[in-house]
Amino acid sequence: MIVVNPARQMWRIVEPLHAVLYYAPEVYDEAMQLGYPVDVRWPSYFAWRAAPLGAAGPAAVSSAFYSFSPRMVAEHVPAAWRVSAPAAVLERRWPAIDRALRALLGDTVDGPEVAEAAALARRAAEAADTTGRPLAAANRDLGWSGAPHVDLWQAATLLREHRGDGHIAAALTAGFGPCELLVSFAAAGAAPAEVFASRGWTTEEWTAAQDSLTVRGWLHPDGTPTEAGAAARADLESRTDTLAAAPWRELGPATGRFAQLTGPLAARIAASGLLPKQSTLGMGAPARAPGQQ
Repeated sequence: MIVVNPARQMWRIVEPLHAVLYYAPEVYDEAMQLGYPVDVRWPSYFAWRAAPLGAAGPAAVSSAFYSFSPRMVAEHVPAAWRVSAPAAVLERRWPAIDRALRALLGDTVDGPEVAEAAALARRAAEAADTTGRPLAAANRDLGWSGAPHVDLWQAATLLREHRGDGHIAAALTAGFGPCELLVSFAAAGAAPAEVFASRGWTTEEWTAAQDSLTVRGWLHPDGTPTEAGAAARADLESRTDTLAAAPWRELGPATGRFAQLTGPLAARIAASGLLPKQSTLGMGAPARAPGQQ
């Protein structure tokens, strides 16, 4: 029997909620009103996600986002702040999410179950230690909207970035550089290498990262993982889960209730077709709540 760490199970629930910010047409509409082009994803993505950091420069955003090519980041930051200041972006973020969730979930957003889920999510998020975690800390500073469905999203975002910050710490500890991290994930079959090309690395940079992992003994010459490489990647994921576990320990047995309430919402978002079927996260379907088939 395979036992899945609760932190990983909960990630599969909070990630689809958070990702609405990057794919919902209502969010693109808000981005367009701010002045961002919406024919491609990235100008508004960098603005929406980096805005909690303030008017951060490309080095700071590259560090926080980690797996994006610094050259790609520099194309969009600080250009994003010339279109609209971070404070103005943040002013429209919650209204954008309000519109998007209402379109996706309908009257459900005003129901008691969403209010209960939001209270549990906020409790978990407020238990997250953001020391050394810049994106989680920046999102914590934003506070709460007062609307349960938006606060559910805000808590999911804080928890998602808390996990992501921990993932970067684990990658650094394990010795995976930014491009190497993606190469190892593609080699493990998380998604085709072409999907990871969206992070802006050149073919030469990708090949150099493959060569580095091969010299280290983590990849075979054909690009498949060695036993040592598979173990290093598995250890990285285990460390990520461990570093993300504290908020769910705080929630304790109520974690099951959170999954029961929020899992179906994440599943509805996933089933809507809004999110890509393959992404750099290597994520499958959202976790089912206890008793769900």
